Amino acid sequence: MNSMPGVLAKIPLFQAYRRLGWPKMLPLNITLSPSPKCNSRCLTCNIWMKRENELTIEEWDKVLASLGTAPYWFTISGGEPLMYPKVVELAKLVYKHNKPGIINIPTNGILRSGPERVRAILEACPESQLIINLSLDGVGEKHDFIRGVAGNFEKFEERLEQYLELRCEFPNFVVGIHSVVSVFSVGHLDELIAYADQSGADQFITEIAEPRIELDTVGLPITPSPEEYAVAIDRLIAYVNSKSYKGVAKITEAFRVEYYKLVKRILDEQDQVIACYAGWASAQIYADGTVWPCCVRADDLGNLRDHDYDFGKIWFGEKIKEVRRSIKAKECYCPLANASYTNMLMDVSTMSRVSLKMGTTGRTDKVD
Repeated sequence: MNSMPGVLAKIPLFQAYRRLGWPKMLPLNITLSPSPKCNSRCLTCNIWMKRENELTIEEWDKVLASLGTAPYWFTISGGEPLMYPKVVELAKLVYKHNKPGIINIPTNGILRSGPERVRAILEACPESQLIINLSLDGVGEKHDFIRGVAGNFEKFEERLEQYLELRCEFPNFVVGIHSVVSVFSVGHLDELIAYADQSGADQFITEIAEPRIELDTVGLPITPSPEEYAVAIDRLIAYVNSKSYKGVAKITEAFRVEYYKLVKRILDEQDQVIACYAGWASAQIYADGTVWPCCVRADDLGNLRDHDYDFGKIWFGEKIKEVRRSIKAKECYCPLANASYTNMLMDVSTMSRVSLKMGTTGRTDKVD
C-alpha cells in the first residue's frame, strides 16, 4: 500500500513539476465523482438536479488501471456516493489497481443500506484507511432545514451509531462528522462543535460553502462574509487547540488548524495565499469521464472516453498547459478543502509550522 513517507518523498518532485514542468507526475490526490445523483436537497448545493452519461464500472476499471499506484488519497464523492449502485465495486477497483493509503467517502447518512455497503468496502480493502464523513450542518431541525429532507437528523444519528459499531470491528476505519460552514450554519457552529465533541466520532471537520461549477452554485449567496467566518472559525480553532491529540490525530489536527487559518486569509486577501497544486498534485474525474483540475474551476481537460481511458494522455497533454498557466498566475483562488490540504503539504512554511507543532507535547498550542 502507498505510505505517507513515500508521499513526503515526492514533494520536491511535485514542486519541480509545477515550477519547471519536469519530472512528469501523476496526481497523488484524486476525487472520483461516479454520479451526481443525491437524495438530499441542500440549500448550499444543486448537484442533485444533474443527470450525466455516467462511466460504467467497466470504464472505471480501465481508468483506474491507467493511474497505477501514484495516487495516495482517493475521495469517492457525489451527489451521495453510497447511492451509486456500484460504489462497492468502485472501491474494490481503487484498492486493486491503486493501493491507496486512504479512501475517503462523504455521506449524508440517509440511506439505510449505507452501513452494509461500507462494511463490504472495509472487508475488501483491509490495508487502506477508510474514512466515512457524515454530513451535519445543524442539530435537530436545523440540519433538516439546511439539508432539505425531513427526518434527516434522526437518520444521521442512527447511521452514526451504526458506523461507530463498525469501527469496533475494523481497525482501519475512521468515522468523522463533516460540516459545511455557510450563511445558513455559520451562526450555530458552537452548537455543532459541542455536539461533535460528545458524539464519539473520531474527527470533526468543516469546509466553507463556496460557488462551484460542479455543484451548480455559481452566483448563489451561500458563502459567509470574511468577518462571520473569522469569528466562527476562531472558535473552532480554539476547540481544536483545547484538545490533546496523539499519533496520526495530532498531525491531522495540526493540518486542520492550518487549513482554517488559510481560509480566513483567502477570504480576506482574495488571493491564493499559498501555491495551488490543482492540475499537478490533485485532480477530479467527473461522472461522464471529464478530467478537471478541481471542482471549483471544473476546466474540461479532456474526456477519458476520447483518450482510451488513459488518464496520463490527458494529464500530460497539451490542453492542460493553459489551465496550469492560469492557476500558476493566480487567476483563481478558492478555499476548496480537498485541494487545500494537498497545497499545504507542498508548502514549506506550512510544513515547517506543522513539524514544529509535532515537537510539542500535551496540549497543542496555537500556531500563528
